[in-house]
Amino acid sequence: MRHTLMTVVALGVLWAMPAMASPEGDWARGDGKARVKIAPCGADLCAVNTWIKAGVKDEKVGDKLVMSVKNEGGTWKGRAFDPQRNLHYRLTITLGGEAMTTSGCVLGGLVCKKMTWTRI
Repeated sequence: MRHTLMTVVALGVLWAMPAMASPEGDWARGDGKARVKIAPCGADLCAVNTWIKAGVKDEKVGDKLVMSVKNEGGTWKGRAFDPQRNLHYRLTITLGGEAMTTSGCVLGGLVCKKMTWTRI
């Protein structure tokens, strides 16, 4: 009886815990020029362009960013690879509700770019 009660309590605690926020899903870029779907691809996550605003140069539907990131207390950190441009980035993803901020750096942190996203 004691083991059954402990199991029920443990399951209740796990059920009551909030789900770990994940960047997986559909996102609209803050500048209104792109939408992506983030989903597992092997052991990594991939962000694939699902829509690009007409006239945007150097981006197209189907372009992919492969992200090797780990959750570090609500912030996802790691590396990303852009096969279209053959570039490797240091990447940080911060989630908050229905918003996401990505920050990527190349050249040892000399060139960085931050972008905001909204979950769609």
